Amino acid sequence: MRRVSAGIRRPTTWLAVAVLAVLVVLVALPLQGLVAATLRPDAIGSWTDVLASPLSANLFWEPLRNSLVVGLATGLIASLLGAFLAWVVVMSDVPGRRVIGVLATIPFALPSFAIALAWESVFRNERLGGNPGVLASLGIAVPDILSWGMVPITLTLVAHYYSLSFVVVAAALSNVGGDLLAAAELTGASRMRIAGRIALPVVAPAILSGFLLAFAEGVSNFAVPALLGLPVRFQTLSTRLYGSISTGDTERGYVLSILLVVIAALVLWVGNRFTAGKSFATITGKSSRPRRANTGPWKWVLFALSVALVTATTIVPGIVLAVSTVLRRTNSFEAGLTLHYWIGESDPSIAQGMRGVLRDPIALDALVSTVALGFAVALGATLVGLVGAYVVGRLKRARVVGGSISLLSYVPFLIPGIAFGAAFIAQFGAPIGPLPSLYGTFAILVIAGIAASLPFAFQTSRSALGQVSGDLEEAAVIAGAGTARRLRRIVFPLASRGIVSGGILVFVTMVRDLSLVVLLVTPATPLLSVMTYRYASEGFTQSANAITLVIAIVSVAATLLARRLQGAGQPWSNA
Repeated sequence: MRRVSAGIRRPTTWLAVAVLAVLVVLVALPLQGLVAATLRPDAIGSWTDVLASPLSANLFWEPLRNSLVVGLATGLIASLLGAFLAWVVVMSDVPGRRVIGVLATIPFALPSFAIALAWESVFRNERLGGNPGVLASLGIAVPDILSWGMVPITLTLVAHYYSLSFVVVAAALSNVGGDLLAAAELTGASRMRIAGRIALPVVAPAILSGFLLAFAEGVSNFAVPALLGLPVRFQTLSTRLYGSISTGDTERGYVLSILLVVIAALVLWVGNRFTAGKSFATITGKSSRPRRANTGPWKWVLFALSVALVTATTIVPGIVLAVSTVLRRTNSFEAGLTLHYWIGESDPSIAQGMRGVLRDPIALDALVSTVALGFAVALGATLVGLVGAYVVGRLKRARVVGGSISLLSYVPFLIPGIAFGAAFIAQFGAPIGPLPSLYGTFAILVIAGIAASLPFAFQTSRSALGQVSGDLEEAAVIAGAGTARRLRRIVFPLASRGIVSGGILVFVTMVRDLSLVVLLVTPATPLLSVMTYRYASEGFTQSANAITLVIAIVSVAATLLARRLQGAGQPWSNA
């Protein structure tokens, strides 16, 4: 009883209770509300409609097939390209490795719809009417397979998500000590045998992680399939889900959300089973720098391939977007150049009288709302993740509480963004007792963003706090410092660099995200990403590309700032 009483009086216990309550509200209740909304007597038939009815082929099975094919292709190609670049940057003697490494991390900072819009500006053909892309305007026949559907969607997603695999594999390769490879060489092993029996197995978990991340993101991405697939009725689960909820068919949309969550969780579980119980340890008590491979005459071939890849996925999309915003006529140089889409006043002869984005009050309001949303989500998610990581680290005896916090902080990682948006509509879209409906308000965007960002905020905070020795706190306790003072004067300042870096990356994710907010945004809460999607769908290509470029500039600038704060956290940066 004395132990229980002492535990209750500890401030850390109350912090744990507060964090657990917040996680229940942000994570558990929305998921519970999503499931409950499909089990009401008037809604339970939606399960049959989606899974076993004449409508199910169009509602679920065909979009599921398309999502799985796109996800698998994205995962495989992105993990191969990311692993190739990681090997070039970390373990080869190819020149320009540092620049290649920086450029390879930028595509993930770009909005996925930025690369999709750049692709459409180049490869759009005349099948759907409207202004064709650059190639078609030059008289080059572009086949439908390159303009619309599965191929352009997959290639665009690969260009966006291979950065994930690159970062994960590069970090793993940096820990493969040169002594391991040198020992294998002394035994007479060939280079191919060393690569196949040592280097590849020890980075296999990283390659698998890169594949799983790219697969999960590819399956759940909404923007790219919507821009490059919906015009030709190519449906994925995410676009079908959006269509169901946006047209008022909410119960079927909620069922699709639950199925999308189950599929994502199942794939991640299968991936974890492949590495469960296996040891891939490469970090020992003796430090050793990575051993660089002498590529000989292939050095410049590898350099050319690497530069071509990062140029096509980082530099070219930016140039295409920037140039397209100053063309008077979409994707055509014949009509001349203009800055109207940036700074022009209303002109009935251009873009149906739309102002330039820098003079449009709606676009400026959306910019302010987007940046405010990014800051609010970054602050809230970082605070919850930081306190949660702190109490989990300090409540080692209270395994149930710590385990519950860790689990609830990880669960949002399994939930695709558009499904998370549907869950928040189901939970907070109607009044709850004295609380009004939050749908259409800025508040629901903030709390949904915080909930979706918790896995990253929790893990980065846990990593940052793990570098602060507990001896410092113990010394402060002996000196009489309370919990609040220890956190304010010792723990948080020492871990601030990693915490701020994680917060910046949460900000970047929120600023460029469309999948999470597309169901939650109304005209009363404009955001740049949703404006881009709406303009692109309505054919205002220059305006859409201009707004996308603004988002890209903000995201890339914040990402580079985060890289600078992380410093040694990316070992290849000093290559």
